[in-house]
Order: sequence, then structure tokens, then C-alpha cells
Amino acid sequence: MKFYTALQARLNSLRTEDDGATAVEYGLMVALIAVVIIFAVTALGGTLNDIFTGVEEDIRPVAG
Repeated sequence: MKFYTALQARLNSLRTEDDGATAVEYGLMVALIAVVIIFAVTALGGTLNDIFTGVEEDIRPVAG
């Protein structure tokens, strides 16, 4: 009877542990953040390049 009680207690503790689920949730959040960063860099990359090119042309000394 002690073995059955100990086994039942262990099975109940496994059902209530959610460390694995938490790790999966954090993994999904990190993946989503990475996708958003990649999308933002891709979408804004050309615009930022145009801005820096314009600044470079503005501060470059005029050859006369």
C-alpha cells in the first residue's frame, strides 16, 4: 500500500509541474521577438540607408 501511495503522489506531482510548459512558452516568445526584429530590420533597412546617405551627402565637403 505504501508503494501505491508513493506512486500516486509522484504521478500527481508530475501533473502539477509546469516547468516544461514554461520553457516552451519562453521559447515561443523568443522566437516571436526574433521574427519581429527581423521583419523590422528588413522593412526599415532601406529607409535607414537612404537617411544615412542623405546625411553623408549633407556633411561631405563640396569639391570646388
